[in-house]
Amino acid sequence: MKRLIGLVAAGLAVLGVAGTAVAAPPEKPKLEIGVGGKPLLYYLPLTLAERLGYFKDEGLDVTVNDFGGGSKALQALIGGSVDAVTGAYEHTIRMQQKGQDIAAVIELGRFPGIVLAVATAKADKVASVADLKGMKIGVTAPGSSTHLTVTYQMIKAGLAADDASFIGVGGGASAVAALENGNVDAISHLDPVISKLEADGAAKVLVDTRTEAGTRAVFGGTNPAAVLYLKRDFIKANPSTVQALTNAFYRTLKWIEKASPEEIAAKVPEEYMLGDKALYLKALKASIPTYSQNGLIPPEGMDSTMKFLQTTEPSFKDAKIDVSASFDPTFVKKSAATVK
Repeated sequence: MKRLIGLVAAGLAVLGVAGTAVAAPPEKPKLEIGVGGKPLLYYLPLTLAERLGYFKDEGLDVTVNDFGGGSKALQALIGGSVDAVTGAYEHTIRMQQKGQDIAAVIELGRFPGIVLAVATAKADKVASVADLKGMKIGVTAPGSSTHLTVTYQMIKAGLAADDASFIGVGGGASAVAALENGNVDAISHLDPVISKLEADGAAKVLVDTRTEAGTRAVFGGTNPAAVLYLKRDFIKANPSTVQALTNAFYRTLKWIEKASPEEIAAKVPEEYMLGDKALYLKALKASIPTYSQNGLIPPEGMDSTMKFLQTTEPSFKDAKIDVSASFDPTFVKKSAATVK
């Protein structure tokens, strides 16, 4: 009987409170995660993982630092002020070109969800992306995915990358105000900002990657969005910590799959809703299909992102980059096998 009790106790000891098998406690339980625009639905899995208590369930004490734009969050990782970033997947490939070895460990978004819209007051002058020449375009931050995506569309339309001016407008209310106050003529942004601008009658959508059809129309294939990425040396030195982080995000993706928009909204800070909960729910319903279903980046998505970078950044035209090195699937595969 004592032996049976001992075996049961040993079994319980390797189970987290959420039913997650934990091989070892995190090497670095206190972590800093960077993000570029936390209120945006692009980063909803981060907000939910935090507010559902999934980081704590994995033995992690996580502090989230919002830098307002993805490029700034990336800089914080490279500079060492954060341990990990929830940010655009393309940064993992871009950094290889710059000699910085970072890798994604779980896909959070499978479609970018980035929308290019023009101010209603300018809509009669802009029938297509080619008509954006000479205009001021708002993006979350220069160098971020919102910036690169509109640049990509401009080049495809026959324009040069510098044929428009790009202005960082941040996320949330500041982005809405930038367009509505006339500080920018167009905007490349995400929900709920886009849905708010549409509801206010302030913007007309030109290009929409909130759907698979829209994503394929722009990129010619699937195109991964937000991921969790870290420096490769951190991953090697802290495998249990990285596994714990991946478990928390994987569990969040599975929660999103089952939750109703109302249940999701109930977990989100009220200030993220831009003063209109009904509008936020509408934007949320439109965004739910963009989230990853299994946390894995398909090869098609890696290749699509590489082509995107070869188009937007001249230094990538003849670059020899191993795109498979941009994603380490071992952690999310383990999560899929152990997280209940």
